[in-house]
Parts: sequence; C-alpha cells; structure tokens
Amino acid sequence: MEDKLNETLPDIRHTILLHATAEKVWEAVATAEGLSAWFMPNDLKPVVGHEFHLQAGPFGQSPCKVTLVDPPNKLSFNWGKDWTLTFELVEKEGQIEFTLIHGGWTAAQVTEFGEPHDIVRDRMDQGWAGLVNKLSAYVGG
Repeated sequence: MEDKLNETLPDIRHTILLHATAEKVWEAVATAEGLSAWFMPNDLKPVVGHEFHLQAGPFGQSPCKVTLVDPPNKLSFNWGKDWTLTFELVEKEGQIEFTLIHGGWTAAQVTEFGEPHDIVRDRMDQGWAGLVNKLSAYVGG
C-alpha cells in the first residue's frame, strides 16, 4: 500500500504568450524589482545559492534559495519548506512563451501554517492565474 505522505500532487503550471523581449521578461522574473512589481516584495538576486525572502503579507517573510539560473531561459528557487518555483522562457516567433511551475505538493503534508497541501494547492493555482496576468500587464504583453 502506497504511503499517502509520499503521494505527490500535480505541479501547478501556467503558460502564457507574452509580446515582449526575452530580456524584458527575464528582468521581470529574475530581479527583485521586477518580481516585486507583479508578485511579492523580495530581495532576490539571480545567483545560485542566494538566500532571500518573499514578503508574504500576513504570512510574514518566506525563506527562499535560488537553485538554477540560466539567463534568459530559466530561473528556479526553493520557496519555504516544501515548494519549488520555476520560471521558463522560450522564444516563439518574436514572442516569449512564459511558463510558471510551482512544484513540491504532497497529498498528506501541511504548510508551515498547518494547512493541507491539497487545499492550499487549489488556492495557489487560482492565485497564479491572476499573477501571470499581472506579469503580462507589467511587461506590456
């Protein structure tokens, strides 16, 4: 019988096409200023191993650590105790296909705040849908 603790839930994935340059989208996702404009205030630096915090409003400062930097194609970082965020950029006919991947969901786990992953995942999925639209507006696209 499979251990429910190890049962993973699907990653959250949102893909949009942006009418912007790779450099503009990269600046929006891989700098503290850019990320703050559409996501949360932070002190990100696009350097592998850099530890930083997202200012998560009522949830306080959320610790993160950069795990992959491949400008202007991909940035990944660990978020909190469980999650990984990845931003992927692919040039397609003069536009940028942007994919946000939020992984690290396990059925029986709870967040630092005691909420079950399956409930938080659904809420975050809806939140990301709005946030990628904010990113689109920010980059003009």
